[in-house]
Amino acid sequence: GSAAATPLHGPAAPAGANGADGYDSDGSYNFAPPTPSTLSMSIPPELAGAIPLIDRFQVEGFLKAMQKQIQSSGKRGFFIKKSVGPQVREKFTLEDMLCFQKDPIPTSLLKVPNDLVSRSIKLFHVILKYMGVDSPAIISLEERIELVAKLYKHTLKRSELRDELFAQISKQTRNNPDRSWLIRAWELMYLCASSMPPSKDIGAYLSEYVHYIAHGATTDSDVRVLALNTLNALKRSVKAGPRVAIPAREEIEALLTSRKLTTIVFFLDETFEEITYDMATTVADAVEELAGIIKLSVYSSFSLFECRKIVNGSKSSEVGNEEYIGLDDNKYIGDLLSEFKSAKDRNKGEILHCKLVFKKRLFRESDEAVTDPMFVQLSYVQLQHDYILGNYPVGRDDAAQLTALQILVEIGFIDNPESCVEWISLLERFLPRQVAITRAKRDWELDIISRYQLMEHLSKDDARNQFLRILRTLPYGNSVFFSVRKIDDPIGLLPGRIILGINKRGVRYFFL
Repeated sequence: GSAAATPLHGPAAPAGANGADGYDSDGSYNFAPPTPSTLSMSIPPELAGAIPLIDRFQVEGFLKAMQKQIQSSGKRGFFIKKSVGPQVREKFTLEDMLCFQKDPIPTSLLKVPNDLVSRSIKLFHVILKYMGVDSPAIISLEERIELVAKLYKHTLKRSELRDELFAQISKQTRNNPDRSWLIRAWELMYLCASSMPPSKDIGAYLSEYVHYIAHGATTDSDVRVLALNTLNALKRSVKAGPRVAIPAREEIEALLTSRKLTTIVFFLDETFEEITYDMATTVADAVEELAGIIKLSVYSSFSLFECRKIVNGSKSSEVGNEEYIGLDDNKYIGDLLSEFKSAKDRNKGEILHCKLVFKKRLFRESDEAVTDPMFVQLSYVQLQHDYILGNYPVGRDDAAQLTALQILVEIGFIDNPESCVEWISLLERFLPRQVAITRAKRDWELDIISRYQLMEHLSKDDARNQFLRILRTLPYGNSVFFSVRKIDDPIGLLPGRIILGINKRGVRYFFL
């Protein structure tokens, strides 16, 4: 902790008039509480955003604790004089406090509750270790991952400690004499900004500081990249809030090695696409990426849903026992996947399938004017999925017509449909069970074949649009459906299943 090794302001200035080391005989500094006007004149431009926060920092308390630490350890010359002047005493300022130091801190930088002071000191120990300060060996990737996870564990749930952590890391990026330490400090800043935001006021200062460094003319190129990444990460985390779950080991490693992780998103017809994510990826980010992959140009009415399905035995016997949960745009993909894992672990007795599903969250009046082929296809898949589940109660005529249209979409027009090996399975697949049991099987077959044979001049697209049109005109058409969770019902007063349907006309309950 000598002066040369711990520069708060770069090279030491020549000694002042009061002795060889520029200190008073008792080694103390004079603390003069600055006013915003005097502060703004003396403070460097990158710290300008900290001026309104002067009351959040405990400059005097930090100085006193630091002096105590220096005296007890016999270290002198911890602080470096930043200017030569006739004054007998040097003022210790916020600028001094927010400069790199290689020695542990004796107290927090910010005014925090007493019970968080010792935790704040421990955070700084982890930061020093991560940076490799005074470490003879190069710190391994595995060790870095463990240290980052430790910081997350202690700060994710406590906003005061998050602010303290960001203040400490930003301190270690200022006037840092060692490039490798500086890179590690910025790396840590990026990792923390990717998983949690500071509070609003500290966030404003931090964004301004990081922006200044990212766009500084003399900034090191590697630091610039990390500062720009940090700036983008801050914008996202400030909007989405802190991660709920501590980011998994592979998420930390992926960010450290500039890799992306992948996961699967399903569509309602059981097809799927692979998307990329990192610890900062939100549902909104994933929707945007997925829309790009499938070339869906109009996607504001689509979102990701969590689909949960309890399977008894090796496969599900009951169709339609999925539960769809709408997801907030700001929910993190990493948190969702963590929740899926813990939900499966909790349901040891039953097999719980959890997956991400992409579908419309609302059908709108304006949908009819959209001609994007993927938009029409996804709308069709969703209405078909809900119709086959029995969510659209229809009469026999509509049911026969809708079944014929679905078969045409599936296989096109053929002259002798009954000779098609798939014909019977298609009939059974596209006719909802609740409707099928209201009539003899052969009657359904004859009715549907006669309707299908009248569709010779329809294309698959025509059939798809007619199917959409018929369901759209129903009073409960173009609904988004949710299964209603049942409370305990020992006497059996409640219906077996209740489906909630929401469309532009209102909310409906279907008792099944």
